[in-house]
Amino acid sequence: MLMLNNLISKQVIVGILAVFILSLSIILGWIFSQPAGTGKEPVVITIKAGTPAKVIAENLEGRNLIKSSLVFRVAAKIEGMDNSLQAGEYVISPNMSVRQILLMMSQGQTAYQQITIPEGYTVDQVAELLGEKKLANPDKFKSLAKKYAPYPYMQPNPNTKYSAEGFIFPDTYRLAKGISEEEILVMMVKQFDSKFTPEIRQRANDLGISLRDVIIMASLVEKEAKLSEERSIIAGVFANRIKLGMPLQSCATIQYILGYPKAELTINDTQIASPYNTYQIPGLPPGPIANPGIASIKAVLFADKTEYLYFVADKQGKHHFSKTYEDHLAAISQVQI
Repeated sequence: MLMLNNLISKQVIVGILAVFILSLSIILGWIFSQPAGTGKEPVVITIKAGTPAKVIAENLEGRNLIKSSLVFRVAAKIEGMDNSLQAGEYVISPNMSVRQILLMMSQGQTAYQQITIPEGYTVDQVAELLGEKKLANPDKFKSLAKKYAPYPYMQPNPNTKYSAEGFIFPDTYRLAKGISEEEILVMMVKQFDSKFTPEIRQRANDLGISLRDVIIMASLVEKEAKLSEERSIIAGVFANRIKLGMPLQSCATIQYILGYPKAELTINDTQIASPYNTYQIPGLPPGPIANPGIASIKAVLFADKTEYLYFVADKQGKHHFSKTYEDHLAAISQVQI
């Protein structure tokens, strides 16, 4: 009888515990799903890498985004997220629940996504990168870039492929979720204008070069130069050829026409009918062929004064410069060895 009573007692205790745990789970689940804060406006919270859940909880409580740091820590522990909260910037509303905040931080749903546009990227490449990052529709971005020219120096030649080509500044940008393609383009072109300082503009004016031509030339330098110390020399070569009325014969313009970087161009490639073909048409192309960085822009404005008219790159990307066509042919033979 005693053993039976003990068994019944244990079953009762187990039952009570089960009911208690179930009730506690329901209560906690309800608590975790209720609006967590007491503030009125969304707040941007920055979480640094390695910040423990305790510190995050205290920060949230201090900003009135949660009522209790203890509840937040308990929820993080129960949900198994206490060690998976990611660094980043988060926009948190007081109306969000503890569970929503935890999910946001554990999944890294940051307020901004960072993207870096490399120097020398074309509009097509920028659009493709934005698409890969799921920040924009590439086709829509390219469609907008065809006609976007808010500043006088951007006014395009009728043969220009993209009005915005050359004027999207290569930089690192923080893009808010939901930003439109037009807002991204405006941001990047505005950044270019801010970097196009009064000193740069004055230097171009002193040289008698239009701002647009500076960027066209800089885009050629950007695509041709592999080594930073060669930028101003290449710019000097282009300047010399323009003065003499020689075609620039830039391989980079042919690759722009093709739409992809071709390792070795053929004679047929250099005969493609296009206003961008600097093998066939003297002078600058109708527009930039890439988005140059400040280094290439300054290389054009402070080009080396040389007598070089030719250059060819070896297999390591280093250029060999020549004054005469005969020396140029010899240099070509040398780099092909």
